[in-house]
Amino acid sequence: MTDSAALLNPCLERRSFVELGARQRAKALLDAGSFRELLDPFQRVMSPWLSRQGVVPQADDGVVIAKGRIGGLPVVIAAIEGAFQGGSLGEVGGAKIAGALELAAEDNRKGIATRAVLLLETGGVRLQEANLGLAAIADIHAAIVDLRQYQPVIGVVAGSVGCFGGMSIAAGLCSYLLVTQEARLGLNGPQVIEQEAGLEEYDSRDRPFIWSLTGGEQRFASGLVDRYVADDVAQIQQQVSDLLQQGLPSEQRSCQADLFLQRLARLDAEPQIDPATVRDLYQGERS
Repeated sequence: MTDSAALLNPCLERRSFVELGARQRAKALLDAGSFRELLDPFQRVMSPWLSRQGVVPQADDGVVIAKGRIGGLPVVIAAIEGAFQGGSLGEVGGAKIAGALELAAEDNRKGIATRAVLLLETGGVRLQEANLGLAAIADIHAAIVDLRQYQPVIGVVAGSVGCFGGMSIAAGLCSYLLVTQEARLGLNGPQVIEQEAGLEEYDSRDRPFIWSLTGGEQRFASGLVDRYVADDVAQIQQQVSDLLQQGLPSEQRSCQADLFLQRLARLDAEPQIDPATVRDLYQGERS
């Protein structure tokens, strides 16, 4: 085998998670034969607002809800379809996620230990639905906080759509976060920052710069996520299973506000912040 063939062989053996759609991602994570979709596209529960604005709706409103098992443990998965309206959430899609999390919390109160996995491929609120979408995302936040009293809520950000806006807050509320190199995570997207702060501050066309600040590798190195894995279905499934088996963290990340505020206070915000500086600060604290 040539050197180039040896290098390519591991890549060819991998099955990409990023290239899968939302429904396929949910099926890939669940134990074989355990996938059961709730409110599937044949139920025709979709946004009533998009067609009025000349936008073709999707039969599942871009959100897939599935129940099943991962490593034998009962799980509900909410997967957002990044290919539909940039993974934006409106009234219906947001209500599907919030409702699934609320039912999982009720399961736990009845003694059924149901965990949750959120597959986050989203730009945040759907602008065409404005306040309705924002209200739905607020319901998701409340439902995560409720459920994580009982069982871990795991967020997975895998693809280049990333996770932004109100749903990045949802990611921050998760018990654990898992990302790939292709992922991005941030409150505001590059175009929004460039529009508000100017091109010199943030060039939304500079992809290496963007990933150096908000990419999965940087977020892991900065301590904002828990696991960093390759774009491989088997690896992601194994990591999610491990986190579910691990149970609740000793302290939820969103309860560590003082730690992160202390870290921010030590950063010099006058010059443009260098990604390496953030990494060094965190790694120094860990050592």
